[in-house]
Amino acid sequence: MPGPLRLGTRGSQLARTQSGQAAAILEAAGESIEMCVVRTSGDRLSKASLAKVGGKGLFIKELEEALLAGEIDLAIHSMKDVPAILPEGFVLGAVGARVDERDVLVRSLEFQNAADGLAGLPPGARVGTGSLRRRAQLLASRPDLEVVAIRGNVDTRLALLEGADLDAVVLAAAGIQRLGLEVPVHPLASESFLPAAGQGVLAIEIRAGDEGTRQRIAPLHDSLAAMTASAERAFVHALDASCTAPVAAWCRMEETHLRFDGLVASLDGRQILRETLTGEPACAEALGRDVASLLLDQGAAEILAEVERGIWTG
Repeated sequence: MPGPLRLGTRGSQLARTQSGQAAAILEAAGESIEMCVVRTSGDRLSKASLAKVGGKGLFIKELEEALLAGEIDLAIHSMKDVPAILPEGFVLGAVGARVDERDVLVRSLEFQNAADGLAGLPPGARVGTGSLRRRAQLLASRPDLEVVAIRGNVDTRLALLEGADLDAVVLAAAGIQRLGLEVPVHPLASESFLPAAGQGVLAIEIRAGDEGTRQRIAPLHDSLAAMTASAERAFVHALDASCTAPVAAWCRMEETHLRFDGLVASLDGRQILRETLTGEPACAEALGRDVASLLLDQGAAEILAEVERGIWTG
């Protein structure tokens, strides 16, 4: 009989919670699970700008090292933290079902009862986010806002509403839902405020060629989430964009076809390039690449190059 599946996870509350939820699915299918907590560079550098210290790949580096060393059999990640192309020797063994892909606005007590969404914030309101994608879309919608760079886990960022003179923060709906937090939130409609590629999806990474583990984790796999996430990741790869760049992508099934919205923005939100295409489900990745091609024709590469210069010199 095979031994327990050794499941690697970061140590944050959200990472342990979503890994625990995946473990429960596998245990219900008859597997024995051993949870292994691995501290990553992204956790250690919790106060540094991700764009300046190496991007969201820092959240998976040590987990991949543990996989390569045979210390764990699988690693659970938030898909939006996973680079579009995995290093040699690793594959996605399964893709978890997508939950709410939207971003949400969480406002301080002073403004919780105001009108919904960004409209309820006063002129010049201070909004916290660590995401360049969110920053650009916030400023495109409300140029008067002061967007404040913040880092930390969900609880840390929510606590900043009380102690950092912030009027609101923007978070992923999926994280709040997975943690079961009862927080007054104002969802930002995905049609107008596009999410990150893979937002709301879990990535289950294994060693390439480990078919035994792939078969054992099959209960975690969701074919629709895998298809739409692959389109979004192909879009990011075709743009040659880092996973911290102000790039957004949202692919979903509408009746019998896929609909894909892609966006590239300048840091100040003054330049927004956006395209929408529909296509056959069998051609999901090609759909993502086609949207990227349209944006590149409009100057997306130049915007992303300017963003990179701004990140590393600003």
